[in-house]
Amino acid sequence: MAMLKSSLALLVLAFAFFFCYVMSSGSYDYFQFVQQWPPTNCRVRTKCSNPRPLQYFTIHGLWPSNYSNPKMPSNCIGSQFNESKVYPRLRSKLRISWPDVESGNDTKFWGDEWNKHGTCSQRILNQFQYFERSQQMWRSYNITNILKKAQIVPNATQTWSYSDIVSPIKTATNRTPLLRCKSQPKSQANFQLLHEVVLCFDYNALVHIDCNRTAGCWNNVDIKFQ
Repeated sequence: MAMLKSSLALLVLAFAFFFCYVMSSGSYDYFQFVQQWPPTNCRVRTKCSNPRPLQYFTIHGLWPSNYSNPKMPSNCIGSQFNESKVYPRLRSKLRISWPDVESGNDTKFWGDEWNKHGTCSQRILNQFQYFERSQQMWRSYNITNILKKAQIVPNATQTWSYSDIVSPIKTATNRTPLLRCKSQPKSQANFQLLHEVVLCFDYNALVHIDCNRTAGCWNNVDIKFQ
C-alpha cells in the first residue's frame, strides 16, 4: 500500500511538472487579438498619462490562448523583448495603434506584452512578425469605424445591449467577437463600461475565426460606451 501511494504521488508530481512545462513552452489553440477603449482604462485606473484619452480603439495585445483556459499560456520560455527588432518604421505605426494609454511608456508596454504573451507563440511568430501581424490586424479590423457606421459612438447617457454592439462587428467581419466590460461601483451597478473587443484567429494567427463566449460583459446589464 505504501509503495502504491508513493507511486501515485510520483505520478501526480510528474503530471504537474509536465503541465507546467507545456504551459511555459507555449501550448495554445488560437489567438485573441484584443483592442481596448482608452477612456475606460482611464476611468478605472488611478491615473492616465493623457488628460484626454485617445478616442479610438487601440491594441492591448495578441494573446495565444487555450479553449480550456483562455488566460493561458503566459510568460513562456523564449527570447525576451528586444527593442531593436521593432524597426523604426513599424515602431512609428505602433505608437498610434499600440500606445501605452496609462503611463505613456509605449516601449515598456510592448515589451511586457511580448514577454508575457509573444514568447508563447515564438515558434509561429518571431518578435518582428508578432508586432507586424498585430499592426495588420488593427488596420484590417477598425472597430472604431465599424461601430461608428452603426451609430454606436461615445455617449454619456445612452446604453446598449451586448448584442447591439456585437451585431455590427459580426456583420462587418463575418465572425463573432467577444466583448469585455469593466463593472461600476455598487452605487452605479445598473450599467457596465465597454472596455475591450476581442477578435479570434487560428493557431497561425492568419485565419479569422469565431470567438467562444467566455467571461466578458454581463448579458443582463446595460453597456455604456463613453
